[in-house]
Amino acid sequence: MRLIELQAVRPQTTLPALPVVLILLMSLLLTACGFHLRGNAGMPFDKLYLETAKYHTPFIAELRRSLEASKVELVSSVEQADVVLNIVSEAPGKQILTLGGHGRVNEFRLTYQVSLRAYDREGRDWIPAEEMMQRRDYVFDDTRILAKEAEENLLYQSMRTDMVQQIVRRLSRAKPQPK
Repeated sequence: MRLIELQAVRPQTTLPALPVVLILLMSLLLTACGFHLRGNAGMPFDKLYLETAKYHTPFIAELRRSLEASKVELVSSVEQADVVLNIVSEAPGKQILTLGGHGRVNEFRLTYQVSLRAYDREGRDWIPAEEMMQRRDYVFDDTRILAKEAEENLLYQSMRTDMVQQIVRRLSRAKPQPK
């Protein structure tokens, strides 16, 4: 019998120079051009009074958190505020888009509508009265009711989050309008 002798080959432990140099070069280029991640929106005011008919909704709670994260102090009276954000209404909606055979629903359209206005103590509009709306369509399957109900809740939550982000962005760019 003949024995075959195997030699162990040691792998090299040094990294190839080219990928390391490329990574360092790209990171230097990104920092040199002024690239940075988008942080919280800076607001043109310090104090805000949030005026709404319903204070204990998930939308208002998320809006409060987002404003506080943007370093806006939420005050308890109009007299203390630089700007008043009036949430006139907030309304989720649901409508049938398509029907299939035997009159069964195939698709729904979910809507989330918010009416708002922002103004200061002098009565100047920062954001004129407007209505903002989000829409999402989804396919419905009546054999998976629990899953589709959970999907609907996630879609409403996503629309609510998007709406809050839009409002905060609008407030960050708002300026008092001349009368």
